[in-house]
Amino acid sequence: MKYLASTLILTLILLSSCKNDLYKEVEILKAESHSLSVKENQSPIGLDRSYWYAGKAEVSKYELSQNRYRDVHEGEVVMIFVTEDFLTDKQVKNDNYVNQNSTPILKTNQLRRFTTGVYDYSMMTSVFTRADGSMTEKITLGSQDWCGHSFVQVNNKDNGYHMLIRSYFESEGDQEFVTKADLLEDELFNLIRISPSLVKEGSFKILPSLNYLRLTHRKMEGIDATITKTTGSQNTVSISYPSLSREVAITYEPTSPYKIISFEESYPSMFDKKQRTSKATKVSELYEAYWGMNKANDKNKRADLRISGFD
Repeated sequence: MKYLASTLILTLILLSSCKNDLYKEVEILKAESHSLSVKENQSPIGLDRSYWYAGKAEVSKYELSQNRYRDVHEGEVVMIFVTEDFLTDKQVKNDNYVNQNSTPILKTNQLRRFTTGVYDYSMMTSVFTRADGSMTEKITLGSQDWCGHSFVQVNNKDNGYHMLIRSYFESEGDQEFVTKADLLEDELFNLIRISPSLVKEGSFKILPSLNYLRLTHRKMEGIDATITKTTGSQNTVSISYPSLSREVAITYEPTSPYKIISFEESYPSMFDKKQRTSKATKVSELYEAYWGMNKANDKNKRADLRISGFD
C-alpha cells in the first residue's frame, strides 16, 4: 500500500511538473515567435519571417476623407497588421494551443472613424488570411454610430461564404445565408502584404468591402468586377465594378513587406447620386508589440502616431 501511495504521489508530481513545463514552453514560444504554428521548415510563401515573426505588429495611421450622405467628411483609419495562430475548425484565434487544427494567419484590423456633422461613426473590420495566401478564413465588421449597432461575420467554409448579419435596421437585421464569390475585396490588403503575386488580374465575382456594403445598405453578394495592376515606384491594385459605378485603388510599396501607402474608392452617394471619393493616406507608423503598451505613460505613442480616436 505504501508503495502504491508513493508511486501515485510521484506520478502526480511528475504530471504536474510536465504540465507546468508545457505551459512555460508554450508561453515562451508564443512570446518568441507570436505564431506557434510556424516551424523552421514551414516558412509561409511571401512573408518575410524576420519582419512578421519578430513578436511585433505594424500599426499605421491614415488620414481619411470619407464619402457619406451629401459630403466628404474628415476622419482617420488605423490599420493593424499582425501574425497569429488560427483554429481552422472553430475559425477563431488559437488561445490555448491544445487543438491541433491550427494554421498561421496574417490578420488585419482596420479601424475607421469619422464624423458626419454632429455625430460620429466607428467601424472596425477584421480579416483573417492564411499566411500562405491560400484562403481567407473569416472577416468580421462591427459598426457603431449614433443610430445604433450593426455586425457582419463572413465564414469561409463548405465551398461558400456563410454570412451572418445583425442590424438595427428592420430590412437588414438577423440574416443568415450563404453566398458565392471568387474573391473578397477586404482580403486584398492581406494578399498584397503576403505577396502581390497572389492578386491576379482579370474578371471576377467579388464581394465588395464590408464597409462599403454597410454604408450603402446594399445586398451582400458577389458583384462582377475587373482587377488590374500597375507597377513602378509605387504599385497599385485597382478594381472596377461597372454595375456599381465604383472604382477602388490600393497603392503599396513595391518591395517586401509591401506596406500600404494609400487606398481609395469612388462611388455615387445613395442620397444625391453624385460621384465622390473616399481616400485614406498613410501619415505615421509604429512597429512594436503594442498589446504590452497599456500603461498610462504609454499614451505618448498615440501622439507619435497622431491618432485622435477617443482623445
